Amino acid sequence: MPESDDALNLVAAPVDRDVFSDDVALVEAVERHEAKGHLADLRDLGRLVGAARSAQWAEAVDRHPPTLRAYDAFGRRIDEVDYHPSWHRLLQAAVRAGLTAGPWELDAPGRAHTARAAGVLVWSQLETGALSTLTTSYATVPALRSDDQLETIWLPRLASRSYEAGLRPPGDKLGSLAGVAATERQGGADLSTGTTTARLESSAGGPLAGGPNYRLTGQKWFVSSPMADVQVTLAEAPGGQTCFLVPRVLDDGTVNPLRVMRLKDMVGTRSNPPAEIELDGTWAVRLGEEGRGVRALTGMYSAARLDNVLRSAGQMRAALTRAVHHARHREVLGSALVEKPLMQNVLADLAMESEAATVLAMRLAAAVDAGETELLRSCVPVAKFWVCKRAPAVVAEAVECLGGNGYVEEHGLGRLYRDALAGSMWEGPGNVSALDVLKSMAVQPRSMEVLLAEIDRARGADERLDRAMDEVAGFLQAAAREARRDPAAVEAGARWMVQRLAVVLQASLLVRCSPPSVAATFLTTRVAAGVGAVFGTLPVGRTVTRTIVERALPE
Repeated sequence: MPESDDALNLVAAPVDRDVFSDDVALVEAVERHEAKGHLADLRDLGRLVGAARSAQWAEAVDRHPPTLRAYDAFGRRIDEVDYHPSWHRLLQAAVRAGLTAGPWELDAPGRAHTARAAGVLVWSQLETGALSTLTTSYATVPALRSDDQLETIWLPRLASRSYEAGLRPPGDKLGSLAGVAATERQGGADLSTGTTTARLESSAGGPLAGGPNYRLTGQKWFVSSPMADVQVTLAEAPGGQTCFLVPRVLDDGTVNPLRVMRLKDMVGTRSNPPAEIELDGTWAVRLGEEGRGVRALTGMYSAARLDNVLRSAGQMRAALTRAVHHARHREVLGSALVEKPLMQNVLADLAMESEAATVLAMRLAAAVDAGETELLRSCVPVAKFWVCKRAPAVVAEAVECLGGNGYVEEHGLGRLYRDALAGSMWEGPGNVSALDVLKSMAVQPRSMEVLLAEIDRARGADERLDRAMDEVAGFLQAAAREARRDPAAVEAGARWMVQRLAVVLQASLLVRCSPPSVAATFLTTRVAAGVGAVFGTLPVGRTVTRTIVERALPE
């Protein structure tokens, strides 16, 4: 008779659980930011994400990445990407859960952005390839707002809770998804170097109304979701870099000439690789004024970067959950691994990092609902820089908690680690985020004042935090003065400055929102002593570490 897992001391991955309700810090954040009306839907999503069948879908799309069919059997150019059936199941479930553009609609329920953010954080614990498509569909709306007519046409499609695969006219589908095709190989994040050109075709009208209409010629290097119904792109029009919408299929059924040259073989996410495409007389409708393309994308990139923060926070949470679950059920030398003092220290350290990321991400999501534009302008790049860099370190430590099994692909943490690396890259790598903070200091100093005011809301709670607040305010003022004399010197120290801003902001939020065991330990190890280079080095007793671990994943 086969021995049981318990007899063999084997620990299976946790399944059939409510991923949302298990996360005390996330539930508290939803309630704190007045999104209680969405709790039932979030619990439903939590159960979906925690189900065994969902885990099977996520594994399937990683093991069976999409393939490009450039031509049909007769040699006709079709440029289609074929996905595993589980990909469509994932997208159907996520779209039905409202993780696309619904919060932007005028009749959206209250605190819809906050609720969606919680949903993104939960979904990130399952699979992040599909999330890339959800993110671009959500983030496209701020760019659409530069054209009332196009927003009227596309917002209901992108906000739909119905998903239909395949290339068909958008008007024939119950819902649409959007991708982004902005970067080119010679420029990367420097969008001003684009060489794609736009030729005016007519002054107005055309297959999708709106206008004016153009024909685009050029190549794009990183194109998210090449099978999306519409792509947002940039091209050089007579008046300068301009933003455009490029549908895959026009309203008359004509397939727009958009050639998929290849799918990139990525280090991380395999289920939704970006494509390289060629535009050759490709029909497009202008979005906003000529010459204001990069400006039109500003809101879109802010929304996408916030989703990156949420995704990284979700990945931390997934890694922490797996590590704590394993430690609770694995016995070593006569007792559960979680009771070993050193392992408990590691788990508590990971739990604290995860909660700090969750609290920060959800505060920014609530700022979207509240219209706190200046706070978002300064805080999103700060959070993007820091949280997305912490995620791979957290996941790597969780891999070690499982020992050799954690390093085996079929256990799932390998995929989580590969995917966690993408957060810092998408929508601008770390240096771009840090430089965006410097730009806010120089061009929009009011946004930095709002950031400092947000940090200052915890003043008086702890002397160490008060000192850190004064320090942060002081070096921001010094950096502003120095920037006028020697900008290069300030730029060289941008990473240190943004890291410190992020940590002190997290400390302020934890002091206001989390239990003393979490907040005080964070202050001791991250603020007073600086960020620890290695997890599991908390200088606190076992009572504190046990309390933090139990909060992280209640039994």
